[in-house]
Parts: sequence; C-alpha cells; structure tokens
Amino acid sequence: MGFTYVEVHLYNPADLAKSESIKLLVDTGAIFTSVPRDLLDGLGITPVTRRKLKIYGGAAVEREIGGAVIEHGGKRAVVPVIFGEPDDTAVLGATALESLGYQLDPVTKELKPIELLMV
Repeated sequence: MGFTYVEVHLYNPADLAKSESIKLLVDTGAIFTSVPRDLLDGLGITPVTRRKLKIYGGAAVEREIGGAVIEHGGKRAVVPVIFGEPDDTAVLGATALESLGYQLDPVTKELKPIELLMV
C-alpha cells in the first residue's frame, strides 16, 4: 500500500511574503490539514477558533484552527488548518486537496488534477 507525501508551500494569508515549505502526508480521510503549531506561529498565522475533533480510534481532542494559503504545483488556495501539537501527524486533508483541484490517484500514489465544479 504505502503512504504519499507531498511538499507544499504555506503562506500567511495577511502577508504572502511570509512563507514556509513543509512535507505533508496526504490523508483523504482527514477533512482538515494539520500543520505543526510552531510553523504556523512562525508565519504569524493566528487561530480563529477551537474545535473538538475525532481522531483515529474514536477519541476526541481539541485543537485550534486558523487559515492559511497553501500552494502545490503552482496552484494556491486558502484553507483551514489545524494547529498541530507535537505528537500530531502533519497531514494534507481533503478540504485542501479539493480546494487546490487535486485528487490522490490510488494506483500511482500521485496527486492528479480534477475538474472543479461550481455547484
């Protein structure tokens, strides 16, 4: 089976001059993207809310959520990001994938462009 990781570029949406690259695990089962808190703090991105989230195994945790601009393959989108704690896995979730116009090809394990629908 295997895992798919992609390199993305994160930007502070209020100041696109502040950016950082990070490698994320592609997780189509995750709704949101999770990024280490220290990276988001370093970019000056601040949380706007705190939410209860289910994790693998059914347990629930609370995490802060903010917004970031994410870029991959020349495409950019504004997406919600979880302020990940030290033991959290950094993942690229379904919301970011769809916002960027990608899907994960299960055979090649690569991101493939999709047609965006306005419905």
